Amino acid sequence: MSRVHNAIKNIKFSIFFYVLFLLAQFFSRKIFLENLGDEFMGLTGTLQSFLKFLNLAELGIGTAIGFSLYKPLLEKNTVKINELISLFGFLYKRIGYFIVGAGVLLSLFFPYIFGTITFSLIIVYFAFYTFLIGLCLNFFFNYHLFLLEADQKNYIITSYSQTLTLIKIIIQCIVVLYYKNFYLWIALELGYSILFSILLRKKVSKEYTWLETNKKVTSSIIKENPDLIKKIKQISVHKFGSFVTNGTDQILIFAFISVESVAFFGNYQLIFSRLIQLINTSFAGTGAGIGNLVAENNSVQIKKVFWEMMTLRFYIAGILLIILQFVVEPFITLWLGDKYILEQSVLFLFLLNMFIMQIRVPVDHFKDAYGLFQDTWAPIVQSILNLGASIILLLYFGITGILLGTLIAFTLIILIWRPYFLYKMGFKENVWMYWKGFLKLTVSLILAFYICQYIFSFILTSECNNFYDLILLGIKITCVSVFVYTPIIFMLNEGFRDVSKRIINLIRKK
Repeated sequence: MSRVHNAIKNIKFSIFFYVLFLLAQFFSRKIFLENLGDEFMGLTGTLQSFLKFLNLAELGIGTAIGFSLYKPLLEKNTVKINELISLFGFLYKRIGYFIVGAGVLLSLFFPYIFGTITFSLIIVYFAFYTFLIGLCLNFFFNYHLFLLEADQKNYIITSYSQTLTLIKIIIQCIVVLYYKNFYLWIALELGYSILFSILLRKKVSKEYTWLETNKKVTSSIIKENPDLIKKIKQISVHKFGSFVTNGTDQILIFAFISVESVAFFGNYQLIFSRLIQLINTSFAGTGAGIGNLVAENNSVQIKKVFWEMMTLRFYIAGILLIILQFVVEPFITLWLGDKYILEQSVLFLFLLNMFIMQIRVPVDHFKDAYGLFQDTWAPIVQSILNLGASIILLLYFGITGILLGTLIAFTLIILIWRPYFLYKMGFKENVWMYWKGFLKLTVSLILAFYICQYIFSFILTSECNNFYDLILLGIKITCVSVFVYTPIIFMLNEGFRDVSKRIINLIRKK
């Protein structure tokens, strides 16, 4: 199948399942907060942040293996694929053992870390070890999923994962409403992880009947893949930078503010992270498609697709930026209540960080496809900037300061350095070609933003008293945003005209 066909199939599965999953998550979050409390939800969020830290031990092996699989998949070299998956499993299992040991060691300090919470430490330990087992299953049993991702078959992972997650959420809601039992809620998390691992392994065996992993992988195979090991070492530093930027916010809030504030922050984070994940899931498989494109080494087509992806991400992120500034706070008020509304500066910074997280994706995908991981200083600087600025600024501005620290790190490393590095080492062109295109996209968004603000000052006059009003508000804002932004970005940006033609042609073929 073609890259485009596989990408479309991934999008169909992703959107269908994810919309259901998104609705279920928001509905269940309200039930969990009302029946289990802010402290328990803040506790689970903090524990999961600890596990993200332990997951750093993964060292970017999955990314490196995924990058290394593009060419053998293109050439249908099953021998090489078997060798890489065997090496992947060998390394992942050893990392799994390390994470188990590190998790047990960390848990010894829980009486000191969670000494101020009202819950029994038994609940803390039960929740932590449940989440730890779920994480370790990925290392011992689920490492084959990277083959599906590299082969643009994310829809298989999505269908299994989201279906089981929906079932889990429904049962958890019933358990919480009728029994208000913390232990049953946690146990269902464990049941989901085990069942997903079993079903995924069976599906991979059926999909790739020729897949035979060598359980007796020795150091000789590692020696035969020196470039891969070098990539793993480089990616490991990037993984650390990504964690510090995205995974420490809740830990800082827990340490410097309160465990309840973790839950308040988590509500905003749920909205923005799920929207980002929805978009990324809708584009599932494009990363692998870009990897295959780069493997073909057609520089003209590579640059064309890059700008198509950049303008499309800019367009989607811009529409969301305009819409969310008006609907997030009314949504939280109707969803959970006024008490969960944070300062407007928090919303503003969430919007900016979300926007950057979207427009960075094409640069990251092409950078990964070229195997450009040698800028190991960049994630270190990003981590220092993010963590240092967040700690200093939170002392003065609270949660706003944490998000501001993230914005500073994003701007310097993600917006400025990474495009320069991609153009110099990947495209081998002057980076001013990038900034020229980026400036056009930025001007397009700024024009659309201010025109929309002017129009909204006349048409947005009433408050949202119920979800029906909120839906009407969302429809009005969306229609105005699309009608204003679309012609502006179309006229000013060739990449948007190209991707529009591509989409129209695909619709005509259907």
